[in-house]
Amino acid sequence: MEELTRAEERIMQIVWKLKKAFVNDIIEEMEEEPKPPYNTISSIVRILEKKGYLNYKAYGKTYEYYPAIGKDAYTRTTFSKLFSGYFDNSPVNLLSFMVKEQTLSETDIEELKALINKNEK
Repeated sequence: MEELTRAEERIMQIVWKLKKAFVNDIIEEMEEEPKPPYNTISSIVRILEKKGYLNYKAYGKTYEYYPAIGKDAYTRTTFSKLFSGYFDNSPVNLLSFMVKEQTLSETDIEELKALINKNEK
């Protein structure tokens, strides 16, 4: 699975959310102002189609795009690369990083403890 640029990933997030979309639907869903030009988004969508992330259904000269790769599959692959590249495939290193960076609330920690205890049984 080929890696995505930030712009490509942002568009995939929108298409996963909408399940199917025309380029105008994608632009409409984008939060930034001013909205990016139609041709820019259309070009990125075509790149995503060539990379195998999107399929389309043609309606004359108009194309409706839908995901060819599910968000879960992409998440697993991306996380696996992150996990091995930055945390040496070590859950301890990952959790240690999260605790040190204070990204875990007390509730998060309690839920993780419960999950670990449940997994031990």
